[in-house]
Amino acid sequence: MKLVRYGNEGFERPGLIDDSRILRDLSQHIPDVSSSILSDSSLEKLRKIETGTLPKVEGTPRFAPIISNIGKFLCIGLNYSDHAAETGATIPEHPILFLKANSAITGANDNVVMPRRSTHTDWEIELGVIIGSKAKYVSEEQALNHVAGYCIVNDVSERRFQNRLSGQWTKGKSCDTFGPIGPWLVTRDEIPDPQSLSMTLEVNGKRMQTGNTGTMIFTVAQIISHLSELMTLHPGDIISTGTPPGVGAGKKPNPIFLKQGDVMELQISGLGQQRQVISQDK
Repeated sequence: MKLVRYGNEGFERPGLIDDSRILRDLSQHIPDVSSSILSDSSLEKLRKIETGTLPKVEGTPRFAPIISNIGKFLCIGLNYSDHAAETGATIPEHPILFLKANSAITGANDNVVMPRRSTHTDWEIELGVIIGSKAKYVSEEQALNHVAGYCIVNDVSERRFQNRLSGQWTKGKSCDTFGPIGPWLVTRDEIPDPQSLSMTLEVNGKRMQTGNTGTMIFTVAQIISHLSELMTLHPGDIISTGTPPGVGAGKKPNPIFLKQGDVMELQISGLGQQRQVISQDK
């Protein structure tokens, strides 16, 4: 099942994408796609709806952020060995964790706005994991049972802010619009193995990133288990699980960074596509 939120900011409605890729409205059944409908039992009720009875949504409305009340936005750094190599970093012993501000979250195809004095804005395609049930001290074997579904995340990053303004990576990760998520929340029954998903990112039609979640250093199950020992994971929390090689900062001999008018296009198998145009804050 592919759940969505669609409509202009402040007027979002719940929907789903049916087997024919038609957007249908879910407002008669749920008020919104929120943390309250992410449990296995709630999702099972939605699966039993005859999608042909749902109203078709005409036109091409905006895809909004996939959950209305996202909890924590947790991110894992340097989780692909080849990405760690391109940045000159050592392989971490444990998952590297940082937080991205929720105010960075946008829809999958909304513009990405570079902040003032940005000179090193970069791209990072990542697999996003949406928690569906409370997780505390869970084993790796049980970890995926706490997942509601998956999505694409673009962990947009300002490298100068991240690495040269002192302090935590969060400075370069949390600028407004630096967290496109979606376009869909694909429930976990449609993604039986999150460690076998191909992923690509292009800038202006040129391939920059090509990867597969099978090359993660820490698997989705390992990440959830590890994080659940540090904090309680709640329904509506999102975990962004790291990026494969090909980021602009890693290009040799000369790094490449985004500029106004550039277009990013992202895709992960089974999870849809994203497209963002770069603009500059004034």
